[in-house]
Amino acid sequence: MYKGPEVLSFWRLALLSSIRDNGPDLTSRQMYILLTIYMSQPPHTVRGLAAQMQVTKPVITRALDSMEKLGFLKRAPDESDKRSILIQRTVKGAVFLRDFADTIEDPALTAE
Repeated sequence: MYKGPEVLSFWRLALLSSIRDNGPDLTSRQMYILLTIYMSQPPHTVRGLAAQMQVTKPVITRALDSMEKLGFLKRAPDESDKRSILIQRTVKGAVFLRDFADTIEDPALTAE
């Protein structure tokens, strides 16, 4: 089991790898949203994410706008509730997170 400084070191090296690979520069908020969408069961809505994170819906919408432009997620109307927008996973987003996870798991991929 990894502890404190070791986990932070892995995270730091993964971020460095992302920077070196000219990967997208996601904010902590965007990364949290992306991980939530991919690691927890749908459906995911703007309203639900805002409530979970205790932020306003416009905060979530701005983060989603950036990630949708990157192709990491897409939005679709909720057919059962016309007031809601569903946030859906994409293959590109899944590949990004898989690659990021691989980088965290194998520090040799991010050797300084």
